[in-house]
Amino acid sequence: MSDQLRVEDRDGVRTITWTRPDALNAMTIAMWNGTRDALDGAADAGIGCVVLTGTGRAFTVGQDLAEFGDPGHAEPDGGFRGLMRALQELELPLVAAVNGLAVGFGLTVLPWCDVVLVAPEARFRAPFVGLGVTTEAGASVALADVMGPRAAAELVLTGRWMDAEEAVRHGLANRVVPAEELPGAAAELARGIAAQPPTALRRTTALLREGRRGWSDAVAREYDAFAELAGGEENIAAITAFLEGR
Repeated sequence: MSDQLRVEDRDGVRTITWTRPDALNAMTIAMWNGTRDALDGAADAGIGCVVLTGTGRAFTVGQDLAEFGDPGHAEPDGGFRGLMRALQELELPLVAAVNGLAVGFGLTVLPWCDVVLVAPEARFRAPFVGLGVTTEAGASVALADVMGPRAAAELVLTGRWMDAEEAVRHGLANRVVPAEELPGAAAELARGIAAQPPTALRRTTALLREGRRGWSDAVAREYDAFAELAGGEENIAAITAFLEGR
């Protein structure tokens, strides 16, 4: 779909791979929109399960701060908002194969995934407060639901790093898989899921996600809070410092 994103369909599985390793798979408008479109079109393509993964040292480190002010983010179904809409509407099971750094959206997308496999090198971070903004993707509720409220609060409020083993202990990931085995393990898992009777699979996936109802309300609240903080003094200072220091 672009040189920043690869979509492959095989054996009933759609694998979406972020392919911008030199930038740690930081998300551009093309990547947000390409991922949205790949999720939206999966069911009609006869897909039974979707896999998200990255290339190089990172899964994704979230929004490319150099594109933070891109007008594409203001489109009703574009950028981050468009992908969040697609995630909330996806009827198929979603597997994450976290190959490396998972920062920002790389972390907050994980509660929306039904199964999460992580490489030993994976590291997780929620940098939002330090960037002068607040959480995204419903993480203010979703992370607490998945990890427990105290573990989630510490992770978000301090912006500290969390390693792969801790992610498993807190329920953010299912298990650690050796890096060289991660793609194959994710593919095998997804094929097994995709091979299930399709109507029963979708109905059961919907039932398993019933507990997420409050997450969509959190997404909307976070949009409002983020809009108030984005472009403010603290946010501009933090982004300027990041861009000057990278």
